[in-house]
Amino acid sequence: MGSEFYKKILENNKAWSETKLAKDPEFFNKLAQGQSPPLLWIGCSDSRVPANEIIGAQPGEVFVHRNIANMVVHSDMNMLSVLDYAVNALKVKHVIVCGHYGCGGVNAAMGNQSIGVIDNWIRHIKDVYRHHRAYLDSIIDEKKRFDAFVEINVKEQVCDLAKTSIVQSAWKNGQELCLHGWVYGLDTGIVKDLEVNFCDNNDLDKVDRLVF
Repeated sequence: MGSEFYKKILENNKAWSETKLAKDPEFFNKLAQGQSPPLLWIGCSDSRVPANEIIGAQPGEVFVHRNIANMVVHSDMNMLSVLDYAVNALKVKHVIVCGHYGCGGVNAAMGNQSIGVIDNWIRHIKDVYRHHRAYLDSIIDEKKRFDAFVEINVKEQVCDLAKTSIVQSAWKNGQELCLHGWVYGLDTGIVKDLEVNFCDNNDLDKVDRLVF
């Protein structure tokens, strides 16, 4: 079964390439010249949330970083490296943090079951719950509490993104850059705009505004 799947995805790649070339013989030649995507997508690693597909974007239009539960962790050099390159080299104009309802990482953070190495990553999500415990614990319905936690987690990650020196330096230099928070519905295919948007640091507390 595994061998057949592996062969199938190689065949799929050839078919996809042929389809693109049939529409535009120069498609891959143009892609090879470089990239200038207007968007950085910070999403969950979940296989059901493909960044390009759900927004109808083509190759070259979305720069992507994914991790468990779409987290923006200030000590994560992988995320920071992607962010720095996207903002300072590619000059993206938008960064979207996109979570999704039914997120396994967020669900795990609501419980105490040990999963493995991921337990250490989930500590960051548990911190988000701790900061909003009074509100979340007041939601009796478990699914509604789960959905609310997914939304709150995205909002917190957007705020943490706004606090990074990379983003604040770009704003100081007058660079056009807006941050947004979305949640994707696995059962609908529709994204919900959480209306948490930052285009400068005026909405941040003074203690979070860096002076360069």
